[in-house]
Amino acid sequence: MQFGRTYEEFEIGAVYKHWPGKTVTEYDDHLFCLLTMNHHPLHMDANYAEHTTDFGKNVVVGNYIYSLLLGMSVPDVSGKAIANLEVESLKHVAPTFHGDTIYGETTVLDKTPSKSKSDRGIVYVETKGYKQDGTLVCVFRRKVMVPTETYIKERGGEQPGRPDLQER
Repeated sequence: MQFGRTYEEFEIGAVYKHWPGKTVTEYDDHLFCLLTMNHHPLHMDANYAEHTTDFGKNVVVGNYIYSLLLGMSVPDVSGKAIANLEVESLKHVAPTFHGDTIYGETTVLDKTPSKSKSDRGIVYVETKGYKQDGTLVCVFRRKVMVPTETYIKERGGEQPGRPDLQER
């Protein structure tokens, strides 16, 4: 299984469809709310959501959806990253509800060699998340610093630091 890419492996215009999707549960949403101290009743209180909102039910926290999509993109985009440099934009386009399944895909918009170090480059990507019915729910653009093949070779190959099995 591929885990990220080197600078040379990214092609402008390439689209990576992240697999598998993730069905969002009430537990996922509530745990994220608790971990991040987001106690807005839209996310935590079904009675509030049913009687006082346009949605009539709890809405999944948008930043959970963003985080989920970011995680989904790691094997295709940032598994070898040196750093995530910038999230340029983040748009929550439509609500997600408990039971929705999220899918993601990332498009390579641009890439530029590093100006300061020749063993890395910057990849500019856009990730889109959508529900099981194709509804776009989240879009974000980011810049990721990734290594070149030279960087990987000089630092121990594809899995640096992985110990060899010592059988007894």
